[in-house]
Amino acid sequence: MVPLKLPIGIQSFSEIRTGGYAYVDKTPYVASLVQEGKYYFLSRPRRFGKSLFLDTLDCALSGKKNLFKGLFLDSPESTWDFSVTWPVIRISLGQRINTTSNELHEYLTQIISREAQRFGCTINPHISPGFQLEDLIRDVNNKTGLQVVLLVDEYDKPILDNINFSCILILNTT
Repeated sequence: MVPLKLPIGIQSFSEIRTGGYAYVDKTPYVASLVQEGKYYFLSRPRRFGKSLFLDTLDCALSGKKNLFKGLFLDSPESTWDFSVTWPVIRISLGQRINTTSNELHEYLTQIISREAQRFGCTINPHISPGFQLEDLIRDVNNKTGLQVVLLVDEYDKPILDNINFSCILILNTT
């Protein structure tokens, strides 16, 4: 038996499943999230698998059954139906350092525009990214007739990139 490689730094579920890497099955959580709720905020420490989990969610919701062979979602007890797919919009803010609000605005517009192209939608470049995203979700929903899944990754990176740490020392001399 060939030993499995460790997927150090790999955030692609597809790459892990097809590249001979070890994978700890987190798909029972995918089923639970989809069946039991509506909105989630996943908060775990850095380098703790959040991006990989979002990619796993994307693959499951997009119906990529071949990647789940031998995992919980592929078992009868999961009751997962890979023929049911959802339109998934992915936004990751971790790909670039944005040092100004204008750069972040441009970056968000670029991401939303790329997602709009994937779904054959157009966005108004003259409105804020927040309104662009709102319009995109509505347009994708109207086009597909399906509930839209929005996955946002590395939402905190623009904040962390722009925090200036400083230390203020206050001495009480009285």
